Amino acid sequence: MADFSLTTLFVVPVGNTLPSTGSTQNLTAGQFGIYTNTYAVATTGNIGAAPYFYLAQGRTNTYLQGSKRSDKIAASNVTEWYTVTGNPVAANQVTDVTNFTVTPGTDVTITLRAFSSYLQTLYFNGFTRSVTVKGECLACGGDPCADVNVPALIDAFILKFNERAPGNNPDNISFSQFYQFQRIGNDQNAILRISGKPLTKYGQPCDVAAFPWEYDRMYFRTFVYAGPATTADFIVADSCNMVADAYVTQRSSYISGTSGEIAQLEKNYYSYQAGYLKHLYRMVGYNENFESWVSNGTTYNTYYIRFQDYDRTALNYVASLHEDARVIIAVPQSLAADIEDILVAALGPVTDEYGPITSTTSTTTTIWPSTSTTTTLIP
Repeated sequence: MADFSLTTLFVVPVGNTLPSTGSTQNLTAGQFGIYTNTYAVATTGNIGAAPYFYLAQGRTNTYLQGSKRSDKIAASNVTEWYTVTGNPVAANQVTDVTNFTVTPGTDVTITLRAFSSYLQTLYFNGFTRSVTVKGECLACGGDPCADVNVPALIDAFILKFNERAPGNNPDNISFSQFYQFQRIGNDQNAILRISGKPLTKYGQPCDVAAFPWEYDRMYFRTFVYAGPATTADFIVADSCNMVADAYVTQRSSYISGTSGEIAQLEKNYYSYQAGYLKHLYRMVGYNENFESWVSNGTTYNTYYIRFQDYDRTALNYVASLHEDARVIIAVPQSLAADIEDILVAALGPVTDEYGPITSTTSTTTTIWPSTSTTTTLIP
């Protein structure tokens, strides 16, 4: 759903010091501050009693305009207030395949279907590939073919998964480009662990007016069934033929608050950083008022406040659709606590929308060929 709120972005510089005196015109270039309705410096002690407050930031070039400011933000008119904690490391999906119920000599197929923004531009309905192996007998007891050798079955799958993609085309994609595989355990309870690899960083164009930063994550679905690989596209396997359980033990996540993301936001919302010039264009010198306060390698927490006009009586006789406003504040994590304290004093507790990474509890076990963890599984 499109967001039509009039958005102002504030990127707090690394090393920013919140002002203790003065008003918005005293802000130095890049300095960020919070002010009450009387333009007094806001603190946790006085902002709650103010009917509204401003966010402000000093400019490098103040020609024809003063500090950049938000509209009047009144707690009673705020419709949305949340934060997204920065996390520069994305979690990768981990799936455990266990509880094999395979008859010796039966063909067993594992189909993996992976999704991401880029994969779905290459493959309809995800990147889908299958491998098929035959279950080997477990030579034990009176009938050596009563049970399948689960560790050998898993090893056969891993060998197949790591094979080079068929054909001579160097662009053919192998499983190993997106996954890594591991056998855990040496007995009939052995587990095949399939982990998604971190996505590679996509090429960044040198065009300053381009939009190169993209949200992306890779997740996949796992199907284990008897018989050869199915030709069905939407339905990978008949559920009646499933011969193992696949549990997601860790879900993949997005990175958040990286310097690349915040620099992209500066481009996206630049039209509200200067009041009398247009967007940044390719021509050198066209708009020298573009200011970036992002520091490479810094992780930012972002705060989102959506609100309506302070004086809502002005809307009573306007026969048009009302447009609300929004501010985004990107704060280096080392500076986030002081700014958040003041905003919480004005708006109340804030919800973190990033949320925890969904994973399972784990205990250390001996695995093949090294040591790792087993998990309490997520269905």
